[in-house]
Amino acid sequence: MSLQTEFPFTLPRGYVDPEGNLHREGMMRLSTAYDEIVPMKDSRVQTNPGYLVIILLSRVIVRLGEVTHINPKVIESLFSADLAFLQDFYRRINETGSSRVPVTCPHCEGSFEVEVNGLGG
Repeated sequence: MSLQTEFPFTLPRGYVDPEGNLHREGMMRLSTAYDEIVPMKDSRVQTNPGYLVIILLSRVIVRLGEVTHINPKVIESLFSADLAFLQDFYRRINETGSSRVPVTCPHCEGSFEVEVNGLGG
């Protein structure tokens, strides 16, 4: 059995780059211990602990549309709905190793899992 280490996602709003292009599809990889330790040394995080999520997401997002060099400036430019989505997505894939969530049908009460990737999830 192989371990899935990268997960696709679709942002609710999307990143608008400096040229005005919209990027919604992306890929996030699982975080390593190093990814979570290194930002703690960053002066921006030491000054403002809320900045931790910006640094962390810039390390684990592999691609956002055609953008492959994700840096803190890209994450800072996201709409708040997209930032909230990515924080939840990060937590979900790193805690459970999956972007799927269990749900129950309100009509038949059957249980199943759905993929949470940003499109209706």
